[in-house]
Amino acid sequence: MSKARPTIADVATRAGVSKGAVSLALNGRPGLAQATVERIIAAADELRWRPSNRARSLSVSKAFALGLVLTRDPDVLSSDPFFPAFIGGVESVLGPRGQALVLQVVTAGEDEAAGYRRLAQDGRVDGVFLSDLRHDDPRIDLLASLGMPAVTLNRPEGSSPFPAVLLDDRPGTVEVVQHLLELGHRRIAHVAGPPAFVHATARSGAFTSALADAGLEPVGIEGSDFTAAGGIEATKRLLALPEPPTAIVYANDRMAIAGIGAVQRAGLTVPDDLSIAGFDDSELAEFVHPGLTTVRADPFGFGEAAARTLNQLIDGDGEVADVELPPARLVIRRSTAAPASHGMLEES
Repeated sequence: MSKARPTIADVATRAGVSKGAVSLALNGRPGLAQATVERIIAAADELRWRPSNRARSLSVSKAFALGLVLTRDPDVLSSDPFFPAFIGGVESVLGPRGQALVLQVVTAGEDEAAGYRRLAQDGRVDGVFLSDLRHDDPRIDLLASLGMPAVTLNRPEGSSPFPAVLLDDRPGTVEVVQHLLELGHRRIAHVAGPPAFVHATARSGAFTSALADAGLEPVGIEGSDFTAAGGIEATKRLLALPEPPTAIVYANDRMAIAGIGAVQRAGLTVPDDLSIAGFDDSELAEFVHPGLTTVRADPFGFGEAAARTLNQLIDGDGEVADVELPPARLVIRRSTAAPASHGMLEES
């Protein structure tokens, strides 16, 4: 005969607490000392107890799942430097609560709004993360009309009824430009992300403002799509300018790393002939040759904070405030150096 499945009462007995305390701890609710929470989680692990989401859903009309809709081609998503780490941060919060993450990947040309409507109408999730904010983003009003709790990743331009988790990209971008200026660069270009995205234009705006503060203008700004292929093509266009840059700042690491390859195939070296900097501090940034100067964000911490904030909203824990994370910061490696005294010369 098989052993009976452990119950919440068994966990309470093992931890020496009430069933109510077990419920608070395993649902991430306040009211218990951290040592008590850790003892309860340890007891649940020892007993291999896991909540029955089916029973919980029936009893409290919740799905015990959060949703994330991404507009990406699946092959592009697999090499994305941000979202795997972000999802890891989300899962670190959802796991102990017995929640799941429902991910929908919408390819270009598909109806993204329909993805949110399906999640709401089918009752598959209790709330959603809203990423890749756009200018005049229609999804804010859509989610509000659906009555769907949401957390926005950064603050939208217009009014929003939802709390936001904020990570300011601008200080890191300004630090990159200042670093290059201190090295002696004056011909600096930028490979930007899609102009429809708020965070892409924020990085581009910080780049141009930092140059303007130094009395300079960009040698060029090439729009791209955050992909490696887009980074290569943008790099080729900048290298073909009559007076090409001596430094390029890319809006993400993937484009920057691809740009290093494009520069090397053009017969130039990084950083002797051209300095390159990225944004994200993705895993490969440290190990590519030369190591990539970049801006370190914290996508894992971003995911943790977003999941905690969305759960507070769903749980009705009073007014949920915006959460401001430490700003992105510069990480200097070997892909940036003083401009060369040969090859592509600086203007006197």
